[in-house]
Order: sequence, then structure tokens, then C-alpha cells
Amino acid sequence: MNAPILPPILNDNPVLDRWVSFPAPGMVTVNTGRVELGQGVLTAMLQVGADELDVDKSRITICSGVTGVTANEGYTAGSHSIQTGAVALRQALADVRSLFLTQAAAIMNCDVAELSIRDGGILRNGASTGQDYWTLAGAIDLSTKATGLGKRKAVADFTSIGHDTPRLDLPAKIFGDAAFIHDMKLPGMVHARVVRQPNRGATIGTVDEAAIQRAAKGPVDFVRTGDFLAIVGNNELSVDLAGAAAVDRVTWNNVETPTPLQQESTWLLQRPSVDKVIGDPEPADPQGRQRFEATFTRGYVAHASISPSCGLALLTDGKMTVWTHCQGVYPLRGALSRMLKMEPSDIIVHHVQGSGCYGHNGADDAAADAAIIAQQMPGTPIRVRWRREEEFVYEPKSPGMVVKVRALIDENGKPSDWTQEIWSGNHNGRPGGGSSLLGEEALPGYVPLPPANEVPEAAGGGATRNGDPLYDIPQKRMIHHKIEEPPVRLSSLRGLGATANGFAMESCIDELAERASMDPVAYRLSIISDPRARGVIEKAAAMANWQPNAPGGEGHGRGFAFARYKNKAAYFACVVELDVEEEITVRHVWCATDAGLVVSPDGALNQIEGGIIQAISWVTKEQVRFDNDAPTGTVSFDWETYPVLKFSEVPEIEMALLNTKDEVPLGVGEVAGGPIAGAIGNAVYHALGARIHHLPLTRDRIMATLLQG
Repeated sequence: MNAPILPPILNDNPVLDRWVSFPAPGMVTVNTGRVELGQGVLTAMLQVGADELDVDKSRITICSGVTGVTANEGYTAGSHSIQTGAVALRQALADVRSLFLTQAAAIMNCDVAELSIRDGGILRNGASTGQDYWTLAGAIDLSTKATGLGKRKAVADFTSIGHDTPRLDLPAKIFGDAAFIHDMKLPGMVHARVVRQPNRGATIGTVDEAAIQRAAKGPVDFVRTGDFLAIVGNNELSVDLAGAAAVDRVTWNNVETPTPLQQESTWLLQRPSVDKVIGDPEPADPQGRQRFEATFTRGYVAHASISPSCGLALLTDGKMTVWTHCQGVYPLRGALSRMLKMEPSDIIVHHVQGSGCYGHNGADDAAADAAIIAQQMPGTPIRVRWRREEEFVYEPKSPGMVVKVRALIDENGKPSDWTQEIWSGNHNGRPGGGSSLLGEEALPGYVPLPPANEVPEAAGGGATRNGDPLYDIPQKRMIHHKIEEPPVRLSSLRGLGATANGFAMESCIDELAERASMDPVAYRLSIISDPRARGVIEKAAAMANWQPNAPGGEGHGRGFAFARYKNKAAYFACVVELDVEEEITVRHVWCATDAGLVVSPDGALNQIEGGIIQAISWVTKEQVRFDNDAPTGTVSFDWETYPVLKFSEVPEIEMALLNTKDEVPLGVGEVAGGPIAGAIGNAVYHALGARIHHLPLTRDRIMATLLQG
């Protein structure tokens, strides 16, 4: 008999004590490498622990994201926390439960089938035996490896999974307790701000320390190594004032700034690229079939985290301890090891919650800043908090993209061949992905890393994410033009390339439906056979009372769109209703999602709703603006110069989770971006009778369209 195949994360982290321990009578610690970013993942892991161990949730403490303690699960990203992380945790805990039952059966000289567990206590034929996890724990070796032989709970036996559970992380956040890394205080801690390089390769010219000291209105010190310059002091206000003053009191050589031309994604079309074709070869002869083409763009987008990044570090006895709100403690440890020239085993990285970012913002870099300063000041805890302007200007941006769609249409008006051609910089600039920490680039002797590899197709792709239609198209391919030298630092943002690809693809599907004189929903159903895809399409249309061929063109419109995130995570279909005057006002969103087994329904709905709101903001407002006359090369540095969706602009949202609990879990965190973008684009066309192919759909673009119409 072949041994069971372990879930990939468990196969990479098979030792069971990385997943669970029984530290004291009546208490359980469940470990997870996933971290809380505001998505409720720790609550979901609590629910998994309660069901798979058969203990009350009140007994469980969750330990999350600590190097050397929790499993190395890479990044909390890609909608993988439940789809891969919770699946691995379930099997690990099922193996642990099996070990305890086997041990109890040996002690009582009975068959394991006679035993069960209730709230940690061992029952024999339903009666208490006086044994429990804690009396047996001393005899169980949890340093053994998972086998996969432990039987996971049946869906029918769940008492926690699939039910709403109060969030672990919300009370402290709601009632103002010290929930975030920004609230941390260590004995003897000093505050620091870094005077940033304008760009890689820039060198310090002059530093007017006297002027900076005067601006601080309190004592501050300077820490410098190479072109890395920091200001430290006991009083955070003084350090803040000095950091702000230093922007104009430190001069730099070799400054390069991006230009307004480079902010427009069409600039990418003129750049050298590394090219790759994924899928079928292009047909040499279209054989008389109709040809359809359209080009779409999306500008550079910021994470725009509600709170600037923060990091803490302390070097004692040759050991570096770092506290961070990043998304991957192990990849950060690896990057810190390289930067600090320390062994990974001498670095401990703890995750502490921040305000969330859903992508690679400044969190890793703030932690690196603190670690560099801590290495220069052994024994002193260092706290670095970025300023708002620093967060906007220096965090990695989501790449601008150009997407060209070409389709050949058969005699029935259906696509028989599809090409999605994509120009984009790299979406994979995370630590461990081949990119440097920002502070490292200013250190003496810095050696740039080779260009980072893009996210592989097996993991969903980066720029190509959701560029492969799920629709039943006989031949299809993606052509990826990776731009190696972008104008600004780039990395991951929620959904990666799925938003731009979804906007392009779903806009084109609507255009093809119109060419075929078919309703957009009926057209989609005619070209897709996947029953779960059809289920969400039909459900969303029914929720919105979709009316085929409803009249439009009077400034009010409805649009439809669909995708399965990465073609392997959750299915999502939506209807958007909006008004267009000089700007877009989204009034109502209806959506249906099939995510398989949902551990925490309320948590899943929160994630979907948040993704919808963020996608509306991206589509209608957000783009980073460049200006080479500005000192930092960008004029997007606060909420005025980089507006996002306001609370007053949030639409009414109705959501449905399709009941497919017998299916495997599918990630929901990033399902909304592409479909919402596509649905808004389609609704704008319905409202105006003209299409806008370039994101964001700003007032200027709308007015230009209205004037043309």
C-alpha cells in the first residue's frame, strides 16, 4: 500500500512539534506560519485546531510567524492561507490526534476504534477514561514526522469549521489596545528615521547636521554606514522633526528620477524585454475567421497602507531579534542574513500585526532599517517608523501594464483562438524573490542581485496571472514581455496581474457578445462548461435580477464579469451597477463565490467585500504620478495626491457563498480584483455607449469619452 501524499506545506515542514504543543494542563498551542494581515486567518486556524484536535476553542493559543518555532510557509500571500496552509495544519493535527489515540489504546489494551476524544479527554465507548492529551503528552514524541495516516474529520462532524467564530484579533483593535507593532515598547528603546537614497546608486553629498539638530528641537544622534544615514534619539517627536528636515538638509549625487512619460504604461512598449510564450503556437492562417483586437493599460499603483511601516530590532550577544509586520518571516530572515552578514540561525524574526497591506509594502524595509541601526548600536532596541511620504514614495509599486487581446471568431461568433499579450515589470520583488532590501542598497560594498524571476506559472504567474481564459476556447496562449528596467521599484500587490488581465479579458468578452448580438451573461454561459463557473455566473445574475439587453447610454449602467482566480482558486462572478457623470459612482455590487469548503464564512465574506472595495478604488482613482522635477521623482505622496475610495463612496454590496462544502478549500482573498475591474468597465460602456480601455477610469478620461460621444 502506498504511503499517503502529504499536503505540500506539510511535506516541507513535516515535524509535528512545528504545528502543535501541549504546554500546560488544559492548554494547547497551535502553530502556523501564516500571519494576520487583517484577513482573519488566525481565527480560521483556531477553528481548524478545535475541530481536528476535538478541544474547545478557549483552550487554544495561536502562535504565528516566528522563525525557528513555526513552520516555514513562505509568504502569507496568493490566497494560499486556507487553500494550502489550513489544509496542511488539518493533516498535521489529524496525525497528532491519531498518535494520542494509539498511545491511549496501548495503555488500555483496547482497539483504537473504541476510543474518541471530547474536549481533549479520551473516551472509551463514550465513557471517560481519566486520560487526556495532557496526561499522555509526556509519552508522545512530537518531534516525529507526519505520515498522513491520521484521518481528518469528516465534514459532517465539524462543530467549528464552517461556522462563524468571533475574530481573535478584533477586540484589541476595536477598543484601542496595543494591537499593532507601532504600539510596541521595549526597555531602553530609541526611535530612528532613515534619510533615504533617492535611488539606487545615489551617494551622499553633504549633510547639514547643525540645521537638522536645530529642527529637531531636542537631542538626536546620527548613525551612518556608507550611504545609509539614520537619525536616532529618545524622543520620537524630535527624531520625526529631524527626519523631515533632513530631506532638504542632505544633498545627493547621481540622482535619477522617473519622468511623467514613464508613468504611462504605453512607455513599456518601447522598452527591451525578456519574452516568453505560454500555451499553443499562434495559427499561421486564420482561415477566413473574423479577427478582434483591443489594447488595455493600467498605471502604477501604490499599496497606500493606512499606516506607515514600522520595524524593531535588537542585537544582543551576537543574536539579532527583529519584530516586523511583513508577510514572510523566513524570507525576511534570509534577506537579513545576506545584508547583515550573519548566520540565519543567529537571527530571530517575530511577526507582529500591522495595519495590513495585501502585498509587499515597506514592512520588510522598515525592519531592515532597524536591523542595520541595531548592528551599529548593540544592546539598544531600535524602533523605525516610516513617515507617510516615505511610505508612498519608497515602498515598491505594483507594475504598470499593457494588455493586448487578439481573438479569432468562428461562424457562431465564439472565440476559437485567443492571445493575451502582456507587457509588465516584475511582480516578484519580495525578499527571497531576488530583490534587495532598500537599506541594503545604501550600505558600503553593496552588490546588486541578479534580476528576480517572475512568479512561475505553476504558482499562478505574476504579470500573466488570469491571462489564460477559463472559457472553452480551442486554442489560446499568453505572450509575456517582461520589462527588466522599470522606472521605479516594483513588487507584489493584491492579485498581481489578475486585475489588469481581468479588466482586459472581461471587457473583450462583452465586446464579443455584442458582436454576436448576445446578452453578456448568456454569451459567457455559451462558452464555458465548468459547472462551478456556470453556478456562480447564474447565481450572480439571479441575485441582481439581470435583464438581458437592458437599455443603457443615459449615464446609468450595469456590467457583468467572471473569473476563477489563478484558474485554481475560488470562482467569482459579479454584477456592478453605477452612474457616470463627470466621475464614476458605483451604487451596487452583487457577487457569488464558490470557495469550496469555507472554514470561516464571515471571514471569507469580509475578505471578498474588502477586495471589492479595493478594486473599485484601483479602477476609479488610483495611479502613481511621476514628475522628474520633484525631489523624489513622484508627486503621489499622501492622500491628497494619491486619492483612494472614501467611506462615503462605498456601494451597497450583496454577496453569496455557494454551498460546496464537500469540495477542497479555495482561496478567496484576491478573487474580486479582475472581475470587479471588468464589470466596472462593462458598466461604464453600458452607461456611456463608449469604452474606456485605460485604468484608472478618471474624470479626465471620462470627460474625453463624453466629448467624443
